[in-house]
Amino acid sequence: MSQEKSQKIGKGGLSALIISSAIGTGIFGLMSQLAAAASPGSAIVAWVIVDVGFSALVYCLTNLSRERPDLDSGIFAYAGAAAGPLGEFVSGWGYWLASWVSNIAFCTMIMSALGNFIPAFKGGQNLPSILLSCAVVWLITFLVSLGFKSASFVNALVTICKLIPLLVFLIVMFAAFRAGMFTSRFWENVANAGSPFTAKSLFTQIQGSLIYLVFVFVGIEGASVMGSRAKKKSDATFATVLSLIALILIYGFISLLPYGVMTRAQLASLPQPAMSGILARTVGVWGEGLVDTGLIISCLGGLLSWTLLPVETTTLLAQDGLLPGIWSRANRKDAPVFSLVVTAVLETLFLFSFLITSNAYNFASAISSVTALACYAFVSLYEIMYSLKHKKPLGLAMGIVSGVFEILGMAISGWQEVLLLSVCYVPGLALFIYRRRGQIKKGQWAAMIAVCILAAVAITLSCLGIVSV
Repeated sequence: MSQEKSQKIGKGGLSALIISSAIGTGIFGLMSQLAAAASPGSAIVAWVIVDVGFSALVYCLTNLSRERPDLDSGIFAYAGAAAGPLGEFVSGWGYWLASWVSNIAFCTMIMSALGNFIPAFKGGQNLPSILLSCAVVWLITFLVSLGFKSASFVNALVTICKLIPLLVFLIVMFAAFRAGMFTSRFWENVANAGSPFTAKSLFTQIQGSLIYLVFVFVGIEGASVMGSRAKKKSDATFATVLSLIALILIYGFISLLPYGVMTRAQLASLPQPAMSGILARTVGVWGEGLVDTGLIISCLGGLLSWTLLPVETTTLLAQDGLLPGIWSRANRKDAPVFSLVVTAVLETLFLFSFLITSNAYNFASAISSVTALACYAFVSLYEIMYSLKHKKPLGLAMGIVSGVFEILGMAISGWQEVLLLSVCYVPGLALFIYRRRGQIKKGQWAAMIAVCILAAVAITLSCLGIVSV
């Protein structure tokens, strides 16, 4: 068997990659965030909207994978087919940003959970936490440099381990669930307790819920990004659909069952991670230790997944002639070493920024969410274009549903994050111009100039204090 063949990833590895990418820190605090925003009834409506939106996105991903097997660069290839080389670059660079920035969140949560066992790491953003986080980042980088197959195998094991505490939580929730508590205030005016429940209240609660629900699904596209490394194209499709079903069930039960164990107000007041507080009140203090252990394992798994995805992104962009060739240079294990090192260096610098400002994490999280949704929007756009051209009404409908959902998600995120995102594109555009010199069209120049103007406006407004970073 050739080395190239041996580095291919099968259905199990791809499924584990997607689930591990999506199940990160959010699931351990989702029930508290959701309770603070919505009553059980409103939360269910919000979940239905999110499930429909992401199901439409997954349909677009799997359908395009089947209809256009020649586009094996994942979601960026679809952006290229829809909007040309610059569109593919914008999608890919944004996804790269969203991916490695997510690792900062994982590192912070690992240290916060570890602080419950070792006080020196309490809070997750002090110097000992930063130094250990950097060590973890470089250890994961080294692991990935040994080859994608070995890394995906470890990721599959980590996924199994981190699902165990979640399974325990679900068993406890099913056992302790009381239907009367769940339905007692099924439709409640959360913003004004005691006031009648209205359509406006429902809309407000759904809007508040979507902020949290949309972003816990980021990572569902993992098999598409890694599609070129799948043993078979059909494996990526199978893994994406299977992972979507698993995530819908896991997230739905974990976030909704606690409404039948504690009141909404009690859930909303829990400190993070809320899951440990729920178990502590239900089964005792050992539940907190179990959740903290699961949280650490979950974050380590997420850290591995979100190290695989960004380096694969820059590799594909370089192979498509959108970044300098050095970004795709691989070692004898077929791992893109330059991309790995650059990504690890940026993560290290970002971690040390916690010593200067406490807002860096919030800024990065917002940027990560917006860029991921923008990447998904390109997929929806190409699904619409392809379906119109080939007269496929189902694909057209799914593309429209998915596109509306992603635009809604970006609108909820706020205009400031969208504006600040332009600043992050400026260094990437410089690399794009260098690689594509002599091949850039007038329309592409106009678009890049517009991005640079937006970046200048964002920096100016930030200096004036109008936009906070």
